[in-house]
Amino acid sequence: MLGIFSSAIVSPPEELVAAGCRTPSPKISSTALLNRFLQTNSSAVSIQSGDYVHLAYTHHNESPLHPRSFAVKDEIFCLFEGALDNLGSLRQQYGLAKSANEVILVIEAYKALRDRAPYPPNHVVGHLSGSFAFIVFDKSTSNLFVASDQFGKVPLYWGITADGYVAFADNADLLKGACGKSLASFPQGCFFSTAVGGLRNFEYPKNKITAVPAKEEEVCGATFKAQIFTPELSSLMMDSILQCKG
Repeated sequence: MLGIFSSAIVSPPEELVAAGCRTPSPKISSTALLNRFLQTNSSAVSIQSGDYVHLAYTHHNESPLHPRSFAVKDEIFCLFEGALDNLGSLRQQYGLAKSANEVILVIEAYKALRDRAPYPPNHVVGHLSGSFAFIVFDKSTSNLFVASDQFGKVPLYWGITADGYVAFADNADLLKGACGKSLASFPQGCFFSTAVGGLRNFEYPKNKITAVPAKEEEVCGATFKAQIFTPELSSLMMDSILQCKG
């Protein structure tokens, strides 16, 4: 699957911009990236929303355990790859028919988040159990919402094209040829929301996520990591500090 968004929708992550500047490498435009995807996948489907958003997917070479799906409802576009272990209980929670699949469930969960706050994004996404990665674009609000499961079972990458578009894909080689070193693996257990204003961890949404520059020989230019400081860990660290002072 492939999602491409202009700077009118999402600002390019500074860490990926910096990674590309440290180690300049060839890039191509967002249009060329989309064309490359369509040309290498004869069964691919492409959807465009205005001049700022391009979405594409294919069932070619998909894993039987992690199928790809696409849906549009109420101007909400969603690309989904994977499977939810608790789909049945989530259908009941959101009042959906038994025929509703994962991509419809994610759209409904997003709508609940948008329209029936105060549920925070991490609360909604944190209830999804299974192997998944998804891209949601809300045309009515121009909001982008992207997430990957807690164990990174479905690969997801993001990068910056030559013309400054932010691209998401499940194929690292596809983005490598378009984004050069302005490329990174999307961090597992995290979501990116333009409404919230950046990258967050499901379980610890208030904790900072930092990007560590990668070695030059590595495909990606940076690695995003969440700083996990639980109350228990903070207490242990404080006890250790006090013992050292004692």
